[in-house]
Amino acid sequence: MHSFIHFITDKIATRKGAWITLITWIALAIVLSVIAPSSKDHAVNNVSKLYPENSPSVIAEQKIDEYFPDDDGLPAIFVFETKEETLNIELIQNVTEKFSESDIPYVKSVIPLHQMPPVAIESFLSEDEEALFLPVLFEENITSTEINQGLDKMQPIIDEHDSFTTHVTGPAGIAVDATDLFARADLVLLFSTVGIILILLIITYRSPLLAFIPLLGAVFVYAVADRFLGLLGLNGVELASQSLSIMMILLFAVVIDYSLFIFSRFHEELKRTEDKYEAMQSAMREIGIPIFYSATTILLAMLVLFFADFGDYKNFAPIFSIAVFVVLFSALTLLPALFTIFGRRSFWPKIPHVGDETVKASSLWGKVGKFVTTKPRLSVIVIFIFLLISASNIFTMSYEYNTMKSFPDDMPSRVGYEVLEDKFSKGTLAATTVIFESDTAVTDDDQEKLADALADEKVVEHVRISNVTEDNQVVQYDLTFNEDPYNEKSMNALEYLMEQEGVIIADAEVKGELFFAGETAASVDNRNVNKRDIVVIVLAETLLIFLMLIFLTRSVKISSLMMGTILFSFLAALGIGTFLVSLLFGVDAISNRVPVYAFVFLVALGIDYNIFLVSRYLEEKKRLPVKDAIANAVANTGGVISSAGIILAATFAVLMTQPVEVLSTFGFIVAIGILMDTFLIRGVLLPGLLALLEKNERPQIIRKKEEK
Repeated sequence: MHSFIHFITDKIATRKGAWITLITWIALAIVLSVIAPSSKDHAVNNVSKLYPENSPSVIAEQKIDEYFPDDDGLPAIFVFETKEETLNIELIQNVTEKFSESDIPYVKSVIPLHQMPPVAIESFLSEDEEALFLPVLFEENITSTEINQGLDKMQPIIDEHDSFTTHVTGPAGIAVDATDLFARADLVLLFSTVGIILILLIITYRSPLLAFIPLLGAVFVYAVADRFLGLLGLNGVELASQSLSIMMILLFAVVIDYSLFIFSRFHEELKRTEDKYEAMQSAMREIGIPIFYSATTILLAMLVLFFADFGDYKNFAPIFSIAVFVVLFSALTLLPALFTIFGRRSFWPKIPHVGDETVKASSLWGKVGKFVTTKPRLSVIVIFIFLLISASNIFTMSYEYNTMKSFPDDMPSRVGYEVLEDKFSKGTLAATTVIFESDTAVTDDDQEKLADALADEKVVEHVRISNVTEDNQVVQYDLTFNEDPYNEKSMNALEYLMEQEGVIIADAEVKGELFFAGETAASVDNRNVNKRDIVVIVLAETLLIFLMLIFLTRSVKISSLMMGTILFSFLAALGIGTFLVSLLFGVDAISNRVPVYAFVFLVALGIDYNIFLVSRYLEEKKRLPVKDAIANAVANTGGVISSAGIILAATFAVLMTQPVEVLSTFGFIVAIGILMDTFLIRGVLLPGLLALLEKNERPQIIRKKEEK
């Protein structure tokens, strides 16, 4: 593989090869733009299958579809809030009557308040009579555009009355708001990403071309990756908007990273040789292999996600894998071709000349390298204590399972949700549907007994029969908790109900099975599936990356140090990151997806810097004693790695502009983790451990001379 990579990069770093490579990429981008759609054309807000088919809530939903198909659809909840002292019920009844008389597209059913007696309406009315909720069922499997068509037909009917305000929440309302949210946020994300990279490159390198060339490369790579993903979407693969947003950040960040490593080594080689083609060939012979292993490591981390059960994690796998593969291909072809074509002019106004000093002995990283190798124990102990204290905060983390809480405060569906939360019993926000399935007819008396048995359980507020099949063998109940349905108390209570199914059925003196569906049931599955996935992902990714490092370093000891330090860094980043988002942004509970997202990206990207440091150390070790090789490796890679780390961290921090809390929290924690990897792990901890544990052998070059 090494010789093949050298062959490819040697051919590209020629006058003809560089131009052929650039023209090929341009042609590829043009052809794909003609024959393939953009990934955005097939983007969806949510993955359709979040949990495996054998998950309890999925099985329960299938039972509902089987026995009560009329109840199947996408629910919306219209929340009416009075502007006066009390809500005028007659006006709301007038609204529902006109809804039922109108031909509203994609709407299956509306609760007919105009046909209901006052006693029945009370269950939809708040105690203070200031708010009322109206369930509306849309057809299943429709898009947010189609939901909007239905809402557009309903809105003029509502607007006829000005004594109340209306908010649309529930899954249908959230789908509409989320579509609008991501449509606006993607543009902000794109321009923020490009802007922050451009500014940091210009500030860091004070060269317009060194800022322009990497971004030009990133634009080509994004254009190609986007169309490949469009073909994927065209063939039925779901492309979640959230996954595509993170993919764009990952792609730009990694392309810029590899650009910095290439032009840094190219800059070094231009001080040794006059010919720019020779300089790039030499640069890629040293940096090409670390780039290959680095990108392959990221690719493996993304492929591991195929083994996840959770739909969002699995959705990442094809999207990120394709993006990283295109980035890898570009790093070995397009990027060196671009820098070769521009040559020394890339570094204008500070053009390198043959004979210029490679690294100043007085440079910051030169001093750091010398200090760490002189006092490795002190360096390791100080960083270890800091990381240990940071990591200790992971034991106090709490999780939020209500995705609504991650949306902006002023989003209409969230406003409606919070009115419901304020005006009604917490449990009514999302009742749990219970299906009782029996082989024999269930009498009215037995139905009531089972309802009473369920209602006697902890945290359950009330249970009512909502539907029964014609043969009376299947009964549907609505179960309401007295706690927030997304609260862990409700989740624990429902999980206990599932475990006590046999006891509950026996107490009711009936025979059959219970199935639980709804938001709380889905949250229970979410928690259980996530626990399983984090174990699988951590073990599989750690093992695969560790094996890849062994292939690179040919040393189990060095690979263990590289893997161990990056895992420790992840725990510290997660700990201090959650502490800071709570302190600075008031986020006391994070989504349980954040640790998984953070692990995948921090380990895959953080190990890059260890790879580049150790690769340079192994190169220097051939001609220098161990401690000198370590000091030189830190000095020579310090500037470019710290620049790359700052830019990479800033790029992920751009996710903080996103109006979705799970993305902004994830972006903040990853940014913190990358900075820790850049300055503490790669700069101090790993070099210190190498200085302590590596044998001080005679350099390979000296040994060969002595053998001769």
